[in-house]
Amino acid sequence: MKNEKRSSLSLILILGALTALSPFSIDMYLPAFPKMAEFFSTNVSAMSLSLSSYFIGLAVGQLLYGPLLDRFGRKKPLYMGLLIYIFATIGCFMSKSMESFVFFRFVQAFGGCAANVAAMAMVRDFFSPKESSKIFSLLVLILGVSPLLAPTTGGFLSVAFGWQSIFIALAVLSIALFLVTVFLLPEGRAADTSHSLHPGQILLNYISIIRDPQFFTYAVAGSVAFAGLFVYLAASPTIFMEVFKVSEQAYGWVFGFLAVGFIGASQFNIPLSRVYSNEKILFSALSFLAVMGFLFPIGAGNGWLGLASTITMLFLYLSSVGLANPNAAALALAPFSKNAGSAAALLGFLQMTVGSLASVFVGVFKAQELFPISLIFAGTAFLSLLIFVLGSRRIISKVEVTDDPGFVTH
Repeated sequence: MKNEKRSSLSLILILGALTALSPFSIDMYLPAFPKMAEFFSTNVSAMSLSLSSYFIGLAVGQLLYGPLLDRFGRKKPLYMGLLIYIFATIGCFMSKSMESFVFFRFVQAFGGCAANVAAMAMVRDFFSPKESSKIFSLLVLILGVSPLLAPTTGGFLSVAFGWQSIFIALAVLSIALFLVTVFLLPEGRAADTSHSLHPGQILLNYISIIRDPQFFTYAVAGSVAFAGLFVYLAASPTIFMEVFKVSEQAYGWVFGFLAVGFIGASQFNIPLSRVYSNEKILFSALSFLAVMGFLFPIGAGNGWLGLASTITMLFLYLSSVGLANPNAAALALAPFSKNAGSAAALLGFLQMTVGSLASVFVGVFKAQELFPISLIFAGTAFLSLLIFVLGSRRIISKVEVTDDPGFVTH
């Protein structure tokens, strides 16, 4: 029994490390935005386009890796993705222009997203639907290392060795993760030759998944809510370092503190899910998110928000997102077993696509004040609740999130 627990813990830690790769790639270079903007002869808000290109790379790549993970098993596509990530990361720190940097960020994400899709699919491989929401919450706890350590570490590296050192560190970390994956990670679901890689069949498979009312409702509502996190990631350097003039090091500490809200709420989901259904928790989280989305623009528009109150507002907003995310993911993936890789990929695609589109508003519209940024937060909050309410009415036969290991197969 102890060996089983140790094995389960080591598996969760490895899956957590895989899911943390992209967040580390996002969070670590945020404090260096001012220096990078100066290096590339641009402004800080325009630097957010490199985040958007990363999000788009994540979205596109996941659609490719989903079928590959179902067809060839979990590890071979994962190896390929990690190698692409490593070489693209080298390209990032060698970039001499903004255009080449944005391009390599896209390729970096395209490779790195294999880690996230494989980890989500393996949660579905190794754990029951009821356990999966708890495992997703535990993965978020491991993910918490990223926003707590990455910005602070990135700020230190940027000041001490220049912004390029951040990507050298990411290359070293990804090589270590590749070795751990090769030697310590179990295979999960074996290769299934019945999964066709013909583009038409892949498209039909994705269409069949997204037409499932349960997947569509919870995946889309959860993705729109999750987009608030992407907006925060893209806008936080502007909010804190441009609007409130905090230093790179102070920004790292503020970023880490706000991450506590997101992480803490996801962990609070574990005891909550023992008492309440995942659907009730999700509805409550989205409702509170909408309330915060209503209050944020009012405070920002009237000039009532200083640094402390802005941090408080964002803490509560991100806490709502952290509580909604694991429940939305568990409910969306509950109906799928055989197509778990493709379903996880499509869920990730929706999260990244909606998130990247929302974050693009920050860069394209050069949102350099708190009020327009707060309006983007409000839009994602209200839309997610609306999709949840309207979509729930379309679910005729819901697959409940239970401890029953007898999964429903589509």
